[in-house]
Amino acid sequence: MNKYIDLIKQTFDFPTKEFKVEDNKLQFNGINLLDIIEEYGTPLKLTYLPKISENIQNAKTYFGNAMETHDYKGSYTYCYCTKSSHFSFVVDEALKNGAHIETSSTFDIPLIKSLYAKGKISKDIFIVCNGFKRDLYKQYICELLNEGFVNCTPILDNITEIDYYLEHVKVPFKVGIRIAADEEPTFGFYTSRLGVRYNDIIRLYEEKIKNNPNVSLKMLHFFINSGIRDTAYYWSELTRFIQKYVELKKLAPDLDTMDIGGGWPIKTNVFFDYDYQYMAEQIIKNIKWMCAKNNTIEPNIFTEFGSYTVGESGAVLYSILDEKLQNDKELWYIIDGSFITQLPDTWGLNQKYIMLAINNWDKEYHNISLGGLTCDSMDYYNSESHQFNIYLPKREKDNQQYIGFFHTGAYQESLGGYGGIQHCLIPAPKHVIIDRNKDGTIQHRLFAPEQESKDMMKILGY
Repeated sequence: MNKYIDLIKQTFDFPTKEFKVEDNKLQFNGINLLDIIEEYGTPLKLTYLPKISENIQNAKTYFGNAMETHDYKGSYTYCYCTKSSHFSFVVDEALKNGAHIETSSTFDIPLIKSLYAKGKISKDIFIVCNGFKRDLYKQYICELLNEGFVNCTPILDNITEIDYYLEHVKVPFKVGIRIAADEEPTFGFYTSRLGVRYNDIIRLYEEKIKNNPNVSLKMLHFFINSGIRDTAYYWSELTRFIQKYVELKKLAPDLDTMDIGGGWPIKTNVFFDYDYQYMAEQIIKNIKWMCAKNNTIEPNIFTEFGSYTVGESGAVLYSILDEKLQNDKELWYIIDGSFITQLPDTWGLNQKYIMLAINNWDKEYHNISLGGLTCDSMDYYNSESHQFNIYLPKREKDNQQYIGFFHTGAYQESLGGYGGIQHCLIPAPKHVIIDRNKDGTIQHRLFAPEQESKDMMKILGY
């Protein structure tokens, strides 16, 4: 008999750091998921907080090691990109690990003020304010600066943005400039819509910053959509960015920081192979070499990791409600949730996550497709990133099958419209927070119950 556990062990190097099987039940970071399901039911989203701390500390170690290896003189600062997940328990965990903050839009700033009011941050925390900014966003940034948040740094996205700050900020302040990098060759546009063109950066500095005693240029900011990957495209764009920093530094003595953005990948399949330490060392090595070549002081380095911070902390657990054989070979398992509403990246971007059975690892397996509860034909999941098919244990009468999607902690709640109206009025699932006590024992609590019909009716005006 071909068992599901045999398939997984033959396909992957299994067990892994995050996943192992005991008594034919899957454990995720040492958590018996069937115990969680038996207490809370499905569908269920969970967040494992210690993974957030682990990844932040790992990144600090990678860059710290790289700087020590190459005798790098600048410092490293880890920022959390809030748009990946704005939930308080995520931000709190990041702050506990010394993370600073990167904002993306207007209402990130009231979030900052709430954290300060509760004593969770001080006014010297670094706040990197990104994005195209409407007046209210700029107004909120000015308020932070005028209230003494000395390390709040608006990142200029266009050449006129600074005019608002010059008019409304009453204290000396610092700004950054985001560079509009070239997109990768397969992208729909040649140059990113975000940031200032390379050819306009020097003019922006000389005309609006250089001779103004109230403002100084602190940071040059870089980000590309493909993320930090070992490709010719990435290294080419990074080199171009470093060269612009070196050029600008000769004109702007206060410029001392380089923000290399986010984009460290997370494990979206069990085959994951990415050498974080190697990439950190190559980045530091390249920056140091080009600065030395141009007799430029090595800059401080900022990163703003979002998915890397929170992605691997998340999981979504489902029950299989039924199976349907639609022709001679297409067998469907129907889940008690929806991919479109609860894992929208699988639908909108064809994103693949780690998908594994929770129980019945000693049973025979077969090839299936997974269908969601909405009446949309696109509400399905039928392949993994490493193969064209997905396999799960065969269903048996009176033996409920559960499955899990893992490392789903970034973006899914906000993209799915958490707490709002879902496609076909599918409710947002309950959400459970899992942490560990100092003695290593697991504690868990219900953060939010499953969304109820009355909540939706109120939003819809009934």
